Amino acid sequence: MKTGAAAAAPERRENMQIITFASIEISSYEVGMKILELSSKNGMKEIDYIRHGLELGKDAYVHGEIGNEMLEELCEILEDFTRIMKEYQVDDYRACATSAIRDTRNCLLILDKIRVRTGLEVEILSNSEQRFLGYKSIASNEESFQKIIQKGTAIVDVGGGSIQISLFDKDALVSTQNLRLGIVRIRERLAKVEQRTTHFDEIVEEMINNELSSYKRLYLKDREIRHMILVGDYINQLTTRRRGGKSTSFTRDEYQKLYQEIASHSPQEMVERLGEISENMSLVMPALIIYKRLIEETGAEKLWIPGLNLCDGLAYDYAERKKIFKPSHNFENDIIEAAKNIAKRYQSNKTHLAGTEYLALTIFDKMKRIHGMGRRERLLLQIAVLLHDCGKYISMNRTAECSYEIVMSTEIIGLSHREREIIANAIRFNTEEFVSFEEFSMGCSLDRNDYLLTAKISAILRVANSMDRSHKQKFKNVKVTLKDRELIVVVDTVEDITLEQGLFSHKADFFEAIFSIRPVIRQKRQV
Repeated sequence: MKTGAAAAAPERRENMQIITFASIEISSYEVGMKILELSSKNGMKEIDYIRHGLELGKDAYVHGEIGNEMLEELCEILEDFTRIMKEYQVDDYRACATSAIRDTRNCLLILDKIRVRTGLEVEILSNSEQRFLGYKSIASNEESFQKIIQKGTAIVDVGGGSIQISLFDKDALVSTQNLRLGIVRIRERLAKVEQRTTHFDEIVEEMINNELSSYKRLYLKDREIRHMILVGDYINQLTTRRRGGKSTSFTRDEYQKLYQEIASHSPQEMVERLGEISENMSLVMPALIIYKRLIEETGAEKLWIPGLNLCDGLAYDYAERKKIFKPSHNFENDIIEAAKNIAKRYQSNKTHLAGTEYLALTIFDKMKRIHGMGRRERLLLQIAVLLHDCGKYISMNRTAECSYEIVMSTEIIGLSHREREIIANAIRFNTEEFVSFEEFSMGCSLDRNDYLLTAKISAILRVANSMDRSHKQKFKNVKVTLKDRELIVVVDTVEDITLEQGLFSHKADFFEAIFSIRPVIRQKRQV
């Protein structure tokens, strides 16, 4: 067990509201808990950081489940965490598990046993949620983050099960991709090979080169990457030990020198140089090699190691949701930009999407007291609009089905698997007949509330999309009003809108069935 400050409950300050928050991360090779103080004046202040090495990924990635012995040890660690939380008089907590539990067959049994034994409710994060929270932890250092992402920047987040590469340019998320090249997964795959070679680093490079080259060909192309943000526990520990403090900057040449220094020494020599980190050199080296190869592939010259992890992201996200912090960076816009880039990749009609997006969001905003949905649901509708046409890239005859498959197969950073499934189904039922809940729920993880939300989003999407059926953007000005039991859409156009009016009736029937409101098109200027 590794701990920071002494476990004594912090004194409460009378003049300022301070929330004591516990972030718990159950990762592939470690279970960690950070105790932090959150306040609008002082931001996030780390009080204690408790870590316990536990290689859950060793069981999960090799056997597909976590054995009883390791599960027992995990529960003992978490029981100790709950005791420490009580000593600190923690106001709230969030406990999350990543791929080591997410990828197991006995996932639900593990969560139930943890709940019964410790009282902790552990949440399984999808990969996109996990990386988004990790990215939020970086953004908590707002001044540095905002400055760096103005020009071509790659965030490389190396975990136990996979790595995530997110590209930013001009303060916007350009793309994000997940590669199943995590350090525990690599180590387990090469366990037998490692014993038979004195050049383990070269074997690791050979294993990952094809994936990284493919990534460069598909996603980097001519994109200029000037900065790289390196995220991962071992790079954090390594740079903290060498330079002190949390946030650290390197040049490309300085990193190469550090890498050569570590790679050229034997494990015995590393004990003196790296201390306790050297115990995990079979995990440290794959991480360092991944960073090195991506630096070479991108040509990044400046590197930033913020020294933060998922625990910091959990705390930052909590403070943001509780309005303790008001972030300067628009995280919601990153999700929207990611969706726009997916639509662009599948060559969707940009002007059609913009027009349909405006109509859909206008209808949503005018009907708030009718549909009962909130800001997050508005975002899901917006993403559904942006991605509803991407299936045409694959098949003009099976657009809805192909769009569904694209959304379900494409990671959208910041959205949970559940939210992605709602969006995919709303798109599918944009053109297909809506089905009963019994038929909808077959082979689907969504519940009745999700079914109703899918119906509402799909109903708005249908109406908005039908108003630009010709993809000619005939309506120059649109005004939407809600009067009695009608949603009146007044359009200003000199175009012939016979097609739109003819197809609108069928879409209006479904809309009325969902909201008990009849949408009506009225033409302001006649042909």
